[in-house]
Amino acid sequence: MIAIIDYDAGNLKSVQKALEFLGQDCLVTRDPEAILQADKVILPGVGSFADAMGKLEKYELVPVISQVVESKKPFLGICLGLQLLFEESEESPGVRGLGLLPGKCYRFPEDKGLKVPQIGWNSLELQNNGRLFRNIPKDSYVYFVHSYYLSSPDESIVKACCDYGVRVHASIEKDNLFACQFHPEKSGKTGLAILNNFAEL
Repeated sequence: MIAIIDYDAGNLKSVQKALEFLGQDCLVTRDPEAILQADKVILPGVGSFADAMGKLEKYELVPVISQVVESKKPFLGICLGLQLLFEESEESPGVRGLGLLPGKCYRFPEDKGLKVPQIGWNSLELQNNGRLFRNIPKDSYVYFVHSYYLSSPDESIVKACCDYGVRVHASIEKDNLFACQFHPEKSGKTGLAILNNFAEL
């Protein structure tokens, strides 16, 4: 069973549909017991950093997430779900993230002649043998929607990058903690293969 954490994020149903298409048993829930009993857990996310952290606190999900990660169950953050794993974001000064990993999210610079947010397909530069990218061809294209990007001080946890005026840390992995800035559930066959790799961990 894969639990998809429900904290009013916008991409819950698309993640659920992608997993069901792959034949995975999944449940959208904010019930702590159901989340803790799941084999794997996904934290999706669309929206603002501060609003998301406020909802996680409102539904008392912050300690639940910490328990899941400490239990060594595979945990996947998607889009804003990646950003929330880190310490802070320029989007919401003074708001602390989950702080499960060191790093900060920055707004794309406006002086590069690129549209902000980044919306659309971009190719991945794979590195450090990420388990989510098993049998994924290098330079595969995935779908992004974001105005803020991760820059982690720990390069060893970065498994995929992309270029959008700056170097974006597009996917991370540390022990049982995984995250993608892009939307695998909206990234065609490549995205489904990435989700399947997570489901098979």
